[in-house]
Amino acid sequence: MRSALAKVARWLRHWPRKKILIWGCASLALLLVAVVGTGYLMLRHLNANLQQDDISGLLGDQPVNTHPQAENIMVIGSDSRQGLSKEYGSGLVTDQSDTLMVIHIPADRQWAEVMSIPRDSWVNIPACEMGDGQLSAPTQGKINEAYAIGNLDGNNTKLGVACTVKTVEQETGIYINHFIVVNFTGFEDMVSALGGVYECNPTAINDPNSGLHLAAGTHLLTPAQALGYVRARYTIGDGSDLERIGRQQAFMSSLVSRVKGELLDPVAIYNFLDATTKALTIDTQLGGITGLYNLGQSLRSIPSSKIAFFTVPNYPRGEVVPSDTANVLWTEPEDGRIFASFRNDEPASSTLFGSTSSTTAVSSQLVTPSATATSPAADRSTAAAQPTVSASPSGTASSVAIQDRTANQSICAG
Repeated sequence: MRSALAKVARWLRHWPRKKILIWGCASLALLLVAVVGTGYLMLRHLNANLQQDDISGLLGDQPVNTHPQAENIMVIGSDSRQGLSKEYGSGLVTDQSDTLMVIHIPADRQWAEVMSIPRDSWVNIPACEMGDGQLSAPTQGKINEAYAIGNLDGNNTKLGVACTVKTVEQETGIYINHFIVVNFTGFEDMVSALGGVYECNPTAINDPNSGLHLAAGTHLLTPAQALGYVRARYTIGDGSDLERIGRQQAFMSSLVSRVKGELLDPVAIYNFLDATTKALTIDTQLGGITGLYNLGQSLRSIPSSKIAFFTVPNYPRGEVVPSDTANVLWTEPEDGRIFASFRNDEPASSTLFGSTSSTTAVSSQLVTPSATATSPAADRSTAAAQPTVSASPSGTASSVAIQDRTANQSICAG
């Protein structure tokens, strides 16, 4: 066993840092490739840890997958509070998606983009199967409610994921190839296996809800502190979900960097991978450990300077519905162009990938999702009392204006 684990350690030590950072905010699935070839029993154990669900029969009509060699992977952070202390909230009767991202991996594997979707995004949620076998009625609400609807009557992760995928596909026209769900309890175990994870906060943090108190600067966080760091919202910065998204992206990059730069003990590596696989639920089409390995192998040549993180451009829904002080709407036409870039297998971050020849196509046209009768924007604006998009406050810019950063940039660097 120790000989096999030593192979894992050597594999990670000699894999350049820039190549491992791509999964900085993607629940560390790529690290699972390190165990392939190190021993059948270890591989079988880690594969058995993974929960694998088939949601293909629950999605109905999906957008046309016009670039089958590209991959769009949805990452969901499960808002289950089971096993957590009351500081992280209580009283939930169903799981919700606390974090929602879509990772686009192009067919040529030369770059990648990670798009975070605010949990407070106001969208149309389609009819979804619930735990009692009934279909929910189509509704409007914040996007994380889709996961909760699917989880009604039994906290069924499979149904929650299916409803979230249906909602995102309907609203964006993006075909989702795979999904990965990470639960909070497993997150703490992953940090514990590493002996903590470093983070850098530009300003002091004092969050009485989680008991997190940090001076400005770099810190080695304990598992409880790490969970508080990625979960805290109302007492940090402007209290928005958008600011929390930025911290989550930065922390997950640090988490992977900690594995590569600090963790040399092969037993500790195994413990980390064991905790990681126990924390994940993936789709059966991804192919378990072997599928993760194959995907990881195809990503190894992407430099961290070609991996962009950004949040869906948005503005307060209160500008349209004054009584709503909690939710956000997606900004058009910027978001439509970003979604089109994902569908067309082109980079949305024109400022980052300006040298890519296909970028001008992203800025010049908005492609209507082919699997829906009308565009997501038109669907969301049908209810006059609750419109979710309108003329964007930013006007009609000729290019996609998004705030992004690359995987090799520190959150403290500004």
